[in-house]
Order: sequence, then C-alpha cells, then structure tokens
Amino acid sequence: MDDNTDGDDAPARTRAAAVSDTATLGPTDRVIPTWTEPLARAGSTPLGGPLGVHAVIGRHWFWTPLRAALLIALIGLTIGWFGKAACVQQHFSPETKKLELDWRSNRPFTAMCYSDIIPLYSAEQLDKGGFPYQTSWYDDEGKPTQHQRWMEYPVLTGLFQWVNAKLTDGWMKIANAGWLPTGLAVTVFFDISAFWLALAWLVTIWAVARTARRRPWDAALIAASPLVMVHAFTNFDTLATACAATALLAWARRRPALAGVLLGIGGAAKLYPLFLLGALLVLCVRAGRMRAFYTAAGAALATWVAVNLPIAVLFPRGWWEFFHRNSLRGADPDSIYNVITQFTGWQGFDGPLAFNESPVWLNLVTLVLFLACCAGIAYIALHAPIRPRVAQLGFLVVAAFLVTNKVWSPQYSLWLVPLAVLAVPRWRLLLGWMTLDALVWAPRMMFYLGDDKKGLPIDWFMSFVVLRDLAVIGLCVLIIYEIYHPTRDLIRMGGEDDPAGGVLDRAPDKFVLRKRVKELVG
Repeated sequence: MDDNTDGDDAPARTRAAAVSDTATLGPTDRVIPTWTEPLARAGSTPLGGPLGVHAVIGRHWFWTPLRAALLIALIGLTIGWFGKAACVQQHFSPETKKLELDWRSNRPFTAMCYSDIIPLYSAEQLDKGGFPYQTSWYDDEGKPTQHQRWMEYPVLTGLFQWVNAKLTDGWMKIANAGWLPTGLAVTVFFDISAFWLALAWLVTIWAVARTARRRPWDAALIAASPLVMVHAFTNFDTLATACAATALLAWARRRPALAGVLLGIGGAAKLYPLFLLGALLVLCVRAGRMRAFYTAAGAALATWVAVNLPIAVLFPRGWWEFFHRNSLRGADPDSIYNVITQFTGWQGFDGPLAFNESPVWLNLVTLVLFLACCAGIAYIALHAPIRPRVAQLGFLVVAAFLVTNKVWSPQYSLWLVPLAVLAVPRWRLLLGWMTLDALVWAPRMMFYLGDDKKGLPIDWFMSFVVLRDLAVIGLCVLIIYEIYHPTRDLIRMGGEDDPAGGVLDRAPDKFVLRKRVKELVG
C-alpha cells in the first residue's frame, strides 16, 4: 500500500466527479420503484398503477422524490407522536389537588406509549433547573442502595435535554402570562423535544436521498418505516442518525473533513456514528486513500474532544457518569445474553452480582466478540473480489455491535435504518425486518405490565427478540453474499460503484488479500 497514491489520474477523477454529481443525473437516470419493486408496484394501484412508459419524469414544479419522502415522513412522525401522546395526558388528582400525568392503570404499558423523555425530565433533575454534569442527586435515599447520580447521557444528548428544559421554562412563563397554551411542564418538555427529534429524522431522510443518487425514492422507505412510528420519540437517537447520515453524504461529496466533524458531533450524542470510521479505515486501506481517512478521523477526534473537553475539565465526575453507568449495566432485557439466561437458566458470565458491582466478564466478552466481528468484517473488506460499498460495511459494523452488545435498547434499531436502505435497498425485505423489529415493542410492554396485571409472560418477549436478532443477522448474511457476488447487488446492477464512496468511488485497489477475480465495474 502506498499512501502517496491518494490521487488518481485526471480522467478517472473526472469520471468519478461526474458520477457523484447528482446535478448531472437526468430524470431518466432515476430508478423507478414501481418498475423495479413489487411492493411499490402493488402500493401504486390505488394511485393509478405503475408509472407509464411514456410518463414525463422530473418536470413537476413541486413534487420531487425527496419532497414526497419528507411528506410521508411527516405522516409517520405524526403517527409516532400520537403513539406517545397517551403518556402525556393529564388529570386532576383529588389527593394532591393538582394536575398530574395520567399514568393510572399502568398506562405507559397498556397504551404502549412509554417514552424515556417523559420520566427523564424529573429523573435527571431537569425540572430543578440545574446544569447537567454539575448537578448531582441521590437515588434510593435512606436505603442501603443509596448512591449518588449525575446526568448519564453523552455530552450533546445531555445538553440537548438541558436546552429543551430551559425552553420549557420559558414557555411556561409566557403561558402563565396568558400568551401561550399551558399544561404540565413535562408535557411541554416532551413536545419541544419531539419537535427537534422529528426535524433530525427529516434531516436523516434528506441526507440519505442525496447520498442514494439514482435511487432517491429509497428515502421513502425510511420515511414510512414502522420503526420510526414506534421509536422516533422513545429516546434521543434521531440526533445521532442525522449526524451519521449527513456524515455519509459529506463523505460521498468528497468532503472528508466535514464528514469527520459530523461523525464527531454524532459520537458526542451517541457513540455509534464513530463506528463508521472503522468501515472507512479498511476501505481506504484497500483503495490506498489513507489521506482522506486521516482527515476524517482527525476531524472526528478533534470535534469529539472539543465538545467533551470543557465538560470533562469542569465537571469530571459528572462527565464520567455515562461511562461509569454503562460499565455497571448488566445484560439488557433485549440482549442475546438475557435471552440465553431466560431460556436456559444460565447465571451469566459473572454469576449473581452485588449492588453496584460491575459485570467484568460480561463487559470483556462483549468487547472481545465485537472486536472479533470487526476483524471478520475487515477481512471481508480486504478479501472480497470487488471493494465493498461504504454503506454495506457500515451496516455490518453497527449490526455487529448491536448483536454482541449487552444493551440493545429498542430505539437503537433506528441506527440501522438509513444504513440498511443504502446497503441493501430491497423494499419488501427491509419493510419485513422493520415491521418485525417494531413489533418487539408490544410484547416488551406487555411483559413489563406483569403477569399479575394480565401482561404477557417473558417467553413472548424473548421469542420476538430472537426473531429480531435473526432478521438482522439475515440481512448481514445477504450483504456479505452481495459483497462476494456484486452482480447481485442492486446498486452495482444499475451501473454504479459506490454512491456513498466519495474518494473510494471507482478507485482502483492498492491492497487486497487476493487478486480480483475480474473487473465487474468500470
């Protein structure tokens, strides 16, 4: 591998620039879903059927594939908001003589409307007005399990909550003066948070549509995803998906520094966007484009440090809480380790643990398994006959983390949606996986309701978790198959190499673990 081969010859650069410039793509260059996707063809029946052979494409003054996707997303996000709205209903309590959240009769579980955003408003002391990472409190006060707590989210997610809490305070002051509608502060906090999270998901869709180039209609699959209808407002994960998706777009546009900055911002909100650097590393090694990788990785590291350093210096213990709490967590209900425990009676790698005792062996095993998967993915990237696409490798890395990790919170599946649409844009397959993944929420809520309240036994929940894991693993197997059989890859079947590749798009290989079988793309 020669780091000095970062530049191609001028004709190759010209061809790559032409392919990467969406402005050069005419209407006839688009992939028409009603011609290529049975799902879209069937869905178009109420609207008049598939697009006609002689239809004029790309001439409407307003409706573009992106705007249609954004409209679908607004409908999906509205459904998602109404799905959570039952948990911010209010009632007048005769005991306290004031308005309270109506969580009577286990509403969060019976209505399946639970959202972390609602309890976090008070649990993270946001309603008290303190600054995250500086403010601490005691859980289980007066009990043997009493312990000191700080904000347990990464810096940008914690600050996002704090800013929304301040906006809530401002709203309530204006509302109390009679200028705005009023209600419980936690309801206002949820609605303000939901607004920004919805905007972040729209940004995610915009970035994916731009990155997909010839397949802008694939963004509609993200917009209509059942996962977003269930989990867009379960936590704060759409902030990270927006950063990861825009970073891929910046990389596709040959702006590695901007891509790195966006990955660093995303990593300061949720850790997973930084995993994409691993995919870029092995692909850049294969193509000999290490300069672009160093630029992106350096920008990502500098951005992450710039965001975290002030909090780490001023409030080191509060900043460390996120890492501390993660080290103490045991196997999450949605993890494969808990599935094995529930079905076999296995006591786990560490056995019974005392309060606040870290599961050292579980932490080590999950780390080793994830690194082993990353090594396998790196081998595939360097051994495949044609260099894999960025989205393919990105999906494999993030999926490997979720499958091997001790925590798979339900909303984490949102991380996979943009990557899946770019990696394997097979509509029926992806919609089936996303529907199954979204359905895990129902037995999860019914299990938390408890047997004594006519909830479901844990076996139902665990069975759906296994099906979800198998579906994700199945997607990984399909992606690996298409990496080794690029003629089956829908993107490369259309004549493209890697729409998200940027400097990697149509770049010749410089380092491989075997010689290319044959030149399948120009």
